[in-house]
Amino acid sequence: MNKVREIKAVINGMKVSDGDGVQLTRLIGSPYLDMLDPFLLFDAFGSDQAQDYIGGFPTHPHRGFETVTYMLAGKMRHQDSVGNNGIILAGDVQWMTAGSGIIHSEMPEQTSGLLAGFQLWVNLPAKDKMKTPQYQEHAAKDIPIENNQDGQVIKVIAGATKNGTSGIIHNDTIDPIYWHVKLDENLKFQQMLPANHSAFIYLLKGELTIGNDKKTVVSTQLAVLTVGEHLTLTASSDAEFLLIAGKPLNEPIVRAGPFVMNTRAEINQAISDYQLGKFI
Repeated sequence: MNKVREIKAVINGMKVSDGDGVQLTRLIGSPYLDMLDPFLLFDAFGSDQAQDYIGGFPTHPHRGFETVTYMLAGKMRHQDSVGNNGIILAGDVQWMTAGSGIIHSEMPEQTSGLLAGFQLWVNLPAKDKMKTPQYQEHAAKDIPIENNQDGQVIKVIAGATKNGTSGIIHNDTIDPIYWHVKLDENLKFQQMLPANHSAFIYLLKGELTIGNDKKTVVSTQLAVLTVGEHLTLTASSDAEFLLIAGKPLNEPIVRAGPFVMNTRAEINQAISDYQLGKFI
């Protein structure tokens, strides 16, 4: 396959309330885009109004997938049933594998009156759904940043750029790409992606023209990309975006809130295990 990726769909997102009244924009996991295998959910959150998020995400369970939290501003305080606790600050990332089951809380806090970030849910294959929970958590200072002479900046959380800058997150299951990119106006961005990876761009600010079709995406929109090896886009104005991609699992999915399994029987077992206190 030697194809240029185009825009397959543009998603504007849906305002939702989750946790204890936290206001979010849901871009994957909504009626407009149910999932993008292996991605189950993608939320953007951000506000300077404490009432939009102060309730946070009190203690709740997960089984069968992974959560990825990336902060742009403010803090996220987390604690779990295994005894882990800490604070994710602006620029930090946490990739949590819930696996067989974990109970945790996530409580957001402002810094200088601001809170902003993202949460991504990544499915696990059947063989890994009951693996032991684990974390990959990294501070902003430890995440590689590629500064190109033409004004292109790529923060490489996962995956590797064409210049060989490799991310700090390791995941052999979906071989993920998770980049935070900043481009000056009129700058062209060209990268190679695994040809069959599902991929999307979320635009934080500015406007991008993507592919040979030269379709555009603007601030706060999510662009689902077609398959292909080549990604070519141009910043119509100063732009900032996330590029996220991963290998599809192509497995059946059954969901029930915080549980994502392959069969209804496995969901029923997850609910029973949680009710019986069998989550670690």
